[in-house]
Amino acid sequence: MTETEIKTVVELEKWLKENCYPMNSYSINGNAIYEGFGLENNGGLFQWFYIERGDKKTLEYFATEKEAVVYALKKIKSDEHANRNYIGMYKSNQEVEQILSELKKRGIEYWTDKIPYGGMNDWRTRIFVIGCGIKNAKDLVKNE
Repeated sequence: MTETEIKTVVELEKWLKENCYPMNSYSINGNAIYEGFGLENNGGLFQWFYIERGDKKTLEYFATEKEAVVYALKKIKSDEHANRNYIGMYKSNQEVEQILSELKKRGIEYWTDKIPYGGMNDWRTRIFVIGCGIKNAKDLVKNE
């Protein structure tokens, strides 16, 4: 299915899954999320919303499902973090280099950042795989 053929929430959900978007930051077709954006039909009115710690705020309303879906797809695709699949968080630079080397060897696109995990003296590197590269990196996902 191409993006231009998407007209329903079900089709949007299917397209996102086919293109390996992790569904933990977007609630499309009713999947539960802790934090992120979502699209729902509320009595015939479609709503684009943001939820954080259970607090939901509607950001946009749409009269038709197609309008809502086109808007949602555009928003999701413009979010550079939307199709990043989390591999793990690492303290050791050696471990980071091993994982990145393996991803490069497999031709898998990735993204990393460093965060102060336990304070300013405890930096960790997070590694994410872009899109469907996750299919070829499942064995590298760190189970913590």
